[in-house]
Amino acid sequence: MEQSNRLNRELAYTGTILKVYRDTVVTNGVQKIYDFIHHDGAAAVLPVLEDGRILMVRQHRNALDRFTLEIPAGKLDAPDEPMIECAARELEEETGYRSDSLEYLMTINTTVAFCNERIGVYTAKNLIPSKQHLDDDECIDVEPWEVGDLLALIYDGKLCDAKTVAAITAYAQREGIR
Repeated sequence: MEQSNRLNRELAYTGTILKVYRDTVVTNGVQKIYDFIHHDGAAAVLPVLEDGRILMVRQHRNALDRFTLEIPAGKLDAPDEPMIECAARELEEETGYRSDSLEYLMTINTTVAFCNERIGVYTAKNLIPSKQHLDDDECIDVEPWEVGDLLALIYDGKLCDAKTVAAITAYAQREGIR
C-alpha cells in the first residue's frame, strides 16, 4: 500500500460555490502538486409520481453549454445543512412538488480524483402539488418519464449526468425495474 502525505494546501481561488487549492503531496517518496476542489456538498431527489414515472428537470448547464435532463438537485445552503432538508427544498423549488416521504437512496462522490463534493440522493413519493421557486437565472422544464425510457437513454449514452445515472440505476435495481 502506498504511503501518502500532504505537505501543504494553498488556497488558489475562491468561487461562488467552490474553492480551488494547490496541494503539495508526497507519495512513495515522490513529491507532486495536485489541484484540489472543495465543495460544501449537495443533495438530489428522485421524485416518483403515483403511476411510477419519474419527474425529471431539463435545464441549461453552462459547463456543458447545453440543456441536460437531470433529477432535481442543488448545493447545501451551509456545510452542516442536513442533506435531506436540501433535497426537500430542491424538490419544491425545481419541480413545484413537495413530499413528506423522502427516503435515503445513496450518497455519491462526484469526482474523487480532484474534488470532495458529496451528493446525498433521496427518493420522494406521495408528491403534493405546490409551486416552483426558481432563481432569477433559472429556467427549468419539468418532464415525467418512464423509468425504462430513462434507462434506455443511459445505456444509449444520451443521459450522462453522474448523479442522475446513479440514482436512476440504483432505484431501478431496488424496485426490480428493467
